[in-house]
Amino acid sequence: MADNASRRGAADLGIPLMVLAFIVIGLFMYYLNVRAAEERALDIVEETNTPDEMEVATTIAATDLEVDAAPLEGRLIRVSGLNVASMLGTQGFWLELPNGQPFLVSMSEEVMAEGVAVTMGERATVTGIVHAVNDSALSAWE
Repeated sequence: MADNASRRGAADLGIPLMVLAFIVIGLFMYYLNVRAAEERALDIVEETNTPDEMEVATTIAATDLEVDAAPLEGRLIRVSGLNVASMLGTQGFWLELPNGQPFLVSMSEEVMAEGVAVTMGERATVTGIVHAVNDSALSAWE
């Protein structure tokens, strides 16, 4: 019979090396997930920021929309860093304000023609004119 004396040390390292390999694979997968999330966030910001809009639009804090959006009606504003709470068909979506309230964003015909894709849970920067929701706006929406 063959002597297995030379393999005795290998059995003691098998389990720790296996655990180490799983930890390294887990950390690598976490790293890839973080990098992918950063790239997705950058893509949204790059799609929505155009130089012309940034020069003219007034950048406001999201808390200004929480308190009262009426003074902003008819003005071109820019709000950044809000999460998309849910989609509203292909025409718009709801942004989640810091206090948890939803804020409706209706995409213009030009934006829809460009094929800008917005998905739930993404961070978005939006630029547009604030309109009050009234009966005529609701009928135009349908």
